[in-house]
Amino acid sequence: MISDADRDLLTRMFDAAVAAADPKQAMAAVLPAKPKGRTVVIGAGKGAAQMAAAFEELWDGPVEGVIVTRYGYAAPCKSLKVLEAAHPVPDAAGQVAARALLAAVEGLTEDDLVVALVCGGGSALLPAPPGALTLEDEAALNQVLLASGAPISAMNAIRKQVSGIKGGRLAAAAHPAKVVSLIVSDVPGDDPAQVASGPTVPCGQDRASALRLVKSYGMTLPPKVAAFLEDAAEDAPKPDDPVFARNEVHVIASAARSLEAAAAVAEAEGVKAAILSDAIEGESREVGKLIAALSREVLLRDRPFTRPVVLLSGGETTVTLGNAKGGRGGRNTEFLLSWLLEVDGMEGLAALAADTDGIDGSEDNAGSFATGGSAARMRAAGIAPDDALAAHDAWGAFDAAGDIFAPGPTGTNVNDFRAILIR
Repeated sequence: MISDADRDLLTRMFDAAVAAADPKQAMAAVLPAKPKGRTVVIGAGKGAAQMAAAFEELWDGPVEGVIVTRYGYAAPCKSLKVLEAAHPVPDAAGQVAARALLAAVEGLTEDDLVVALVCGGGSALLPAPPGALTLEDEAALNQVLLASGAPISAMNAIRKQVSGIKGGRLAAAAHPAKVVSLIVSDVPGDDPAQVASGPTVPCGQDRASALRLVKSYGMTLPPKVAAFLEDAAEDAPKPDDPVFARNEVHVIASAARSLEAAAAVAEAEGVKAAILSDAIEGESREVGKLIAALSREVLLRDRPFTRPVVLLSGGETTVTLGNAKGGRGGRNTEFLLSWLLEVDGMEGLAALAADTDGIDGSEDNAGSFATGGSAARMRAAGIAPDDALAAHDAWGAFDAAGDIFAPGPTGTNVNDFRAILIR
């Protein structure tokens, strides 16, 4: 099992990373000026309700509006209405919520202000099928995207073209009111137009680029969705559209800042911290192998870093399901399962991989701990870790080993957190 000292240090690093993305602290520095007219707050994402509650505490004046978050992620708000919907596959409650957000920004004037609170998870929480498409069509599209192994940027580029609210359309609906977007980034590179598929932040992509991505990643779209994308109907609005001229966009929290906070915790304990990247993408199991190779190099040869050191990284890896069905887990636990198979039996290693929103994949854990002895503990519990990896059942393997990390919903989301402690 992981030692109490290593578990404590890794947990404190994770907690520091989450605290660095606290919406109230981050929001205070970028609050907009009060408008002459109404202040309408809209929001979407797994941490949107906590962002809304923080905004109400900071804002000195009346507010109105509506927020949508994942089931079980609500937070009490005084004036703002909080709705809940399904994630990662959209449901009817999400469609109701999307309509409510669009209704909240109807009929506004130049004197009004719209504050958009956006974070990860908003794509699935805001289904708004355009044209003759239905909720079932959008849900089917989402399932194809999630199983494709495509990076989040590619998935969102496609989502934006199959929506009545994403790709800047929500901000366009609020015109002529000014829209100020406060965004907690969960995407590699922190492009605000990618977070939650950019409901209030337009980008330059069009249907042609979406179709190229579909082909590139070998996706088979639902027939009605494919026909819609190939139609010559209007693309998502472009950034140079005059309706966006007065708007502001602020990324108030990101993986980069969170990893720096985690590094400070380690260094205060006399452990050097090496931030590898805050924008790692790719197949989870392949990233696991790569980080394992680096871990072995440090452990055995003290290069390119000398021990003790913690290797920190963030970003958003992906899991391509293929024909595997029924596995339980997420991208962080799958990364860690792949990692531990490559360091099987090695001492002096301890790791934590978790999603900063508190939920990794299909279960209620943020991620898991692991050591060089984790694979042996799994085998002793009757689980073959290589079989679990092939079946995408990382949760089952880590649960059997007693290594699950489940802090609960954190109220923010800056994506993956990976810490490999090498002593």
